[in-house]
This record gives sequence, C-alpha cells and structure tokens, in this order.
Amino acid sequence: MHLFTTIAELRSFLAQQPQSIGFVPTMGALHEGHLQLIRKARAENERVACSIFVNPIQFNNAEDLARYPRTLEQDSALLEAAGCDVIFAPSAEEMYPSAPVMTFDFGPLERVLEGAFRPGHFNGVGIVVSKLFHLVQPTRAYFGQKDLQQCLIVRRLINDLSFPIELIIAPTVREADGLAMSSRNRNLTQEERALAPFIQAELQNAKRALEAGLSVPQVKAALLHAFTEQPAFSLEYFEVANIENLLPLEVYTPGQPAALCLAAHLGKVRLIDNVLVNA
Repeated sequence: MHLFTTIAELRSFLAQQPQSIGFVPTMGALHEGHLQLIRKARAENERVACSIFVNPIQFNNAEDLARYPRTLEQDSALLEAAGCDVIFAPSAEEMYPSAPVMTFDFGPLERVLEGAFRPGHFNGVGIVVSKLFHLVQPTRAYFGQKDLQQCLIVRRLINDLSFPIELIIAPTVREADGLAMSSRNRNLTQEERALAPFIQAELQNAKRALEAGLSVPQVKAALLHAFTEQPAFSLEYFEVANIENLLPLEVYTPGQPAALCLAAHLGKVRLIDNVLVNA
C-alpha cells in the first residue's frame, strides 16, 4: 500500500497505473461502513484508492471541525487490511494553496435538509469532490447512503460536469442496535451512545406509519412528539422527501418512493440518518 501526501506524488504514481480504479473519499476516523466500501471497490476494480482529508471548507461550525477525529495511523492499518492500494492524505495547504473563489450551486437540492442548516456545506463538498475526481480519475466512486443528500449532490456533479465515473451508493452500515455507523459516534458519551439508536427506531416507526396509510403531517407529528419525550435529543429536522431531489412531500401516495431524513443533536454530537421507502 502507498501513502501520498502531495498532489505531485499522487499524480506521478497514478499515471503509471492504467488499471480501473475504485475510489472511496473519506474524512478519516474510519469505521466498518468505510471498510465495506473499500472491500466493494476491491471486488469491482483492479486498484483501490482512498482519500483521507478533513475538508475545512465544508464545515460551517469551527468547533465541529476542531472536534472531528483524526486517526491517520489507525486508518492506514485498517485500509491496508481491507485491500486498499493507495491512500491520499493531503494537508489543507496542499489541497488549497489559496482560498477557493469559485462556487457551486446545486439548485433546490442544496437548500433543503442539510443545506438549510449548514449553509455553504455542499459548495465545500462540490469543490473537494471535484478536485479529488480530477486528481484520482477513478472508474468508480463509492459513497454510503447515510449521507444521502451528499450522494445526490455527487450524482449531480458527475452528470453536470461529465465526469466519466460510475457512482456506487452502498446501503448504510449499522451497529447491532441500529445506530448508523459514523465517525462522529466516537464523540458520544457512554450514556449518549446508549440513547442514540432511538433515532433509527423512530425512523422505522415513521416508515411503518407512512406505509400503513397515515398522512405526512400525521407521521411528522408522531415523530416530533416522540422526540419531545426524549429531552436528551434536540431534533433539527425531519422530512418525508422526494427520493430524487429531497424536496419535502406534502402528500404521500402509497407505493411512492420516498426518503425519510432526520438530523438531531445528542449532547455535542450532531447525528443524521435516513430510511428509504419503496426504493
């Protein structure tokens, strides 16, 4: 396995690798969800590359950026065991010699859900992912469904900029108790970790209610009530959304594909999750 920290080193090495490349962009602090993406890329490509870069321009909260775990040595060992060939772990100065001035606008998709509460976030995602795609030039790129809105943003990026890349969206990997795996989970206290599966449990309740014929307002009211009964959580948003563009659905038609998306704070940790209906 090769680890590169500069763009020049990465480009020089990849120029000598004509094989198909599966690429998994990450911010490090890897967990089993990331490793399953690596293994899937290993099975479907001749070479596997992973980036580890905590992208400062996609954070609109300085404290969140500072708290984000950085565990390169541990991550490298996990990646080697999972079959990764190349790690690209640049510094912020390497990726951004000067502050980016161009901006992406993904239309309504970036102004709902995560975009509504994290202004500028998806511009930062668009810039870093497009840079990484240009540098790695992968055959396939692998993302997890937990970050569903990010997946749709990347799909739009690939389509609009004609990147010759196949986007692979893998199902969310969960702990045994249902909690979606996330690098941020390690910042939960023991007591908070015990409460965290409540998020997925309530999303499943909402899914069953929707499938049973309850209206969107009824489903949203029931979930909101459930969260008021759990004061450890601060619910940021819950939406029943169009699965293609994540715009809120006011009326749900039985059998219609939809995404149930949620964000909540538990202590100092912000958690997101989603479940798909008829997808």
